[in-house]
Amino acid sequence: MFLVGYPHVPRISEGIHDPLLASALFLDDGKIAVLFVAVDTLFVTRESVLYCRQAIAQACRVSPAHILISATHTHSAPVTASMLAWRDDPVVPAPDPAYLDQFHQGIIGAAIEACKSACAAGLAVTTTKISGVGSNRVAPDAAFDPEAGILAVRSEQRLVAVQVIYGMHPTVLHQDSRLVSSDFPFFVRQVLREVFPDLTTLYHNGPSGNLSPRYHVRGQTFAEAERLGRRLGRNVISALHRLQGEDFCSDICLAAATGRAELTPNHFATVPEAQEKLREAKQTFERLGREGASHGPLRTAECVCFGCEEGLTLAKAQASGKTTQLQEQYRLAEVQVFRIGDVFLVGLPGEQFVEYGLEIKGRAPAKTFVVSLANGELQGYIVTPEARCGMSYEAAFALFAAESGQALVHTALELIEELRL
Repeated sequence: MFLVGYPHVPRISEGIHDPLLASALFLDDGKIAVLFVAVDTLFVTRESVLYCRQAIAQACRVSPAHILISATHTHSAPVTASMLAWRDDPVVPAPDPAYLDQFHQGIIGAAIEACKSACAAGLAVTTTKISGVGSNRVAPDAAFDPEAGILAVRSEQRLVAVQVIYGMHPTVLHQDSRLVSSDFPFFVRQVLREVFPDLTTLYHNGPSGNLSPRYHVRGQTFAEAERLGRRLGRNVISALHRLQGEDFCSDICLAAATGRAELTPNHFATVPEAQEKLREAKQTFERLGREGASHGPLRTAECVCFGCEEGLTLAKAQASGKTTQLQEQYRLAEVQVFRIGDVFLVGLPGEQFVEYGLEIKGRAPAKTFVVSLANGELQGYIVTPEARCGMSYEAAFALFAAESGQALVHTALELIEELRL
């Protein structure tokens, strides 16, 4: 199958390095049940989420509104979403109906199994700081969130599930890799299982639209994915070992709320303007190549070229009215907030720049974790005003304006206040 995530490359899988997983965690305090699912794919569309939620709700005692489904965002998995910005890329196929069915059944099956196997347990929350795995990919010294949030579930004195929330693009593997893989999150799960056998690990990606391992990798290999994944996994293990018996509580109250953030449509350049931006981006990339630039800056410049190509596609779509149609379809974005004891977990659709996750965490009245790529994609990134003014891969084809980030932040904080009462 075609492995999606890198433009222009007819990247057909030749084997499986590690199986793609849907991992589920079901929590029930006797009054409210909630369900989290983390899926090894680039995107989970809103349509897929609605379909899976309905099927799960029919089989389990959980409201559809209390189900969060997020994508780990691996770039080594089959296509599960049609993106307008890819329309002019001749190698990217539409989602395969047979695979989508398998994809949906995997999500539904994992959720149902989690509900059926629920048992009395205690839950603890902790965090750890991560270094050496990645950084801001637009500028390595720019905004970054080193915190990994950890929810640990213990039953009969053994860990049975861990939910890890950490913002980082799983892009160690590049277009030359033709093996199915979840990238470095696979090795995070693997190292955890080596210490805690039979552990179910949910890996949720935090806001990481401008974060990646670009300035930390020594190569685009599985050995590098393992090195970074194990580094992250060992930090999580150390945090889990620091937990004491009294940290696990069995009387935690749950709550959930959902709201809608109204996003601001972006306006794209004219076709001639977009063509000129692409020409300038290619000149910069070629110049850096001639000058022998290092991997990080060279890759950033190459991605700007990709973004300008996709921006040209959207400029053409804007002229035909297609972008307006999509912007109306995606204009009201679902924001989820869960309260788990004294901790809040926010679910945002799409790919946001890390600054928005940091703002939610900084302004929330209690410890808060933010999951991105939850319950749908937004056909592009939510960038900052600063990034929008510059030339970056992410800003070149953002369907919604930078002001949309504040709408997501505002809605999340409102929901947190609602659940705090």
